[in-house]
Amino acid sequence: MAKLIFRYGAMGSSKTANALMVRYNYQEKNKKVALLKPRCEDRDGERMIKSRIGLAEPCEYAEDFLESYNGEHYDAVIVDEAQFLSPEMIDRLSDLADIYGITVICYGIRTDFRTQLFPGAKRLMELADDIEQIKTICWCGKRAHFNARLQDGEMVTEGEQVQLGGNESYTALCRRHYKERLVADPEG
Repeated sequence: MAKLIFRYGAMGSSKTANALMVRYNYQEKNKKVALLKPRCEDRDGERMIKSRIGLAEPCEYAEDFLESYNGEHYDAVIVDEAQFLSPEMIDRLSDLADIYGITVICYGIRTDFRTQLFPGAKRLMELADDIEQIKTICWCGKRAHFNARLQDGEMVTEGEQVQLGGNESYTALCRRHYKERLVADPEG
């Protein structure tokens, strides 16, 4: 049975690597898979998804795929950085599961650096059949839920919701250290 699945995690939780491995598993079984990302996600170049550990695969833009989708058979659609999609696009992804019987697996972060839901993530939390957290840890070893935005090594809490970046711009923190704005072990 086709489902809409949202797998979320803080920065550095290996969401993209997981998405690419799931795609590989489908392809290894001769299944037809579409790999998508939002057009605004351009850190790895056009039509390319790359994980921090070096896995990389070509992809399509979610906007183009959804606009031109004509009922063609797919066994799965995998979407990276789904938090950047509009609620309307998430609704269209749910149609792929409900109307066309395609399993849709969306990967992304749930909240921004201010702990506010991204519109795409909010809609996924509302609609997804399954919601799964991909875990990562804070520098202290506790589970990290929060994405702290960094500027010159310090945590900031003001600015535009979307600012693309990697380890130089974000770090995952537990709730305590997010509240304390403590982005690294002061002892070391």
